[in-house]
Amino acid sequence: MDTARLELCFLSATELLAEYRRRALSPVKVVDAVLERIERLDPLLRAFVTVTADDARRQAIDAEYAYAHGEQRPLLGVPVSIKDVTPVAGVRWTSGSLLWKDRVATEDAPVVERLRAAGAILLGKTNTPELGWKGDSGNRLIGPTRNPWKLDRTAGGSSGGAAAAVASGMGPLAQGTDGAGSVRIPAAFCGIVGFKPTFGLVPYYPPSAVEPLAHVGPMTRTVADAALMLAVMAGPDPRDRNSLPAMGIDFTRLETDVRGRRILWISRIGDTPVTREVADIAYRAAAAFAELGCTVEERTEPLEDPYPLLDILWSSAMAAVHRDDYEQVEEALDPGRCAVIERGFGWRGVDVAWALAERNRYVDRLRRELAGYDFVVSPTTPIPAFRAGDDHPGTIDGIATTYLSWTPFTYPFNLTGQPAISVPCGFTSEGLPVGLQIVGRRLDDLGVLRLAAAFERLRPWRDRRPPVVSEGATT
Repeated sequence: MDTARLELCFLSATELLAEYRRRALSPVKVVDAVLERIERLDPLLRAFVTVTADDARRQAIDAEYAYAHGEQRPLLGVPVSIKDVTPVAGVRWTSGSLLWKDRVATEDAPVVERLRAAGAILLGKTNTPELGWKGDSGNRLIGPTRNPWKLDRTAGGSSGGAAAAVASGMGPLAQGTDGAGSVRIPAAFCGIVGFKPTFGLVPYYPPSAVEPLAHVGPMTRTVADAALMLAVMAGPDPRDRNSLPAMGIDFTRLETDVRGRRILWISRIGDTPVTREVADIAYRAAAAFAELGCTVEERTEPLEDPYPLLDILWSSAMAAVHRDDYEQVEEALDPGRCAVIERGFGWRGVDVAWALAERNRYVDRLRRELAGYDFVVSPTTPIPAFRAGDDHPGTIDGIATTYLSWTPFTYPFNLTGQPAISVPCGFTSEGLPVGLQIVGRRLDDLGVLRLAAAFERLRPWRDRRPPVVSEGATT
């Protein structure tokens, strides 16, 4: 791939739209370049389950025609990928499972409808673990998605395919879902932006297996692109009983002064350790908010870890999917997920009822503890990317981990439903990205985006690209 075509693959959505609108760049040329990059790189990274190249080219021709006739739409001609737990009409929809390897969706999810209506060009479906159950995107269909910064490491999960695609120039926008960190974990591991909006802001349909925890969000290379994508995806839909009413907020209005905002830095949640290198990088990044005129305070005690109740809710939800057919389908399932399912079968109804009630109490306790602050800032994950194909790290600084216990900074905010974003904030000595998480008050999605954008202006990251080159090799 020549340099000029490679540069097209790393233009942001906002840059593409500006060039399209002044007729300086062709959507067809951009889509051809991105599809060429997918063809070269994806055999190495395994970010995509299905590539809809012919449809994408037809959509690009339509977009070019639309621009020639003066049409304006929010994402007209911008390439986007869809996570393979989300249905796209007429396209294979596997949810990362052998059980559904040949299933074809008959309708678009609401978020797909909105992206299409905004003029986005759908590139295909990105890789996910079976039903998004873990923080690595490996499955029995195509294996794990590899990290473009270091190929023996995971791209994270469960939206790992989306993150690897965006980070490596295989489309500027990707849709992800997040039930315990599944947008933010891979964003941190791959050095991109991943935003989990307030619960219900973006409709989620068909419902997730873990419906009370599940969010839909954008994954991009810049905060402005995340805001642009959110503006298209947000809003009520009758198919999602949790979807919030329209609020009339312009999420793309990011140029604002953040002086005076009160920020709480949290370095630990519960007993899970944080590697020294990640802690130091994230701490220095958090301290930089003072340069923006914010007040940054540090919490010396670990925040309460709600993992016991999350474990009950998550594992019982995975078990519920196969309540009536587990013995018949067990051999086709991911063995790691089988262990979670069997754990879920062991809970009693009273245990699940306790977890639901305890969630409400936990949310209230956390609300009271954080009431004096506008934002909470932490590392996104306690470690950089672990080995590709592993269900979880196994240990962190000698402490054993489980399928979700290793990511304590992300899942608390699925329980609370607060908006949370991961932005790149540095690199380890091995050259692996580190993410910084910014959490806002419920419904203050615009505030989170504005603070993230201010950090991006102070500590820009987009000029640094992963060492995967267009020929499908690594440096």
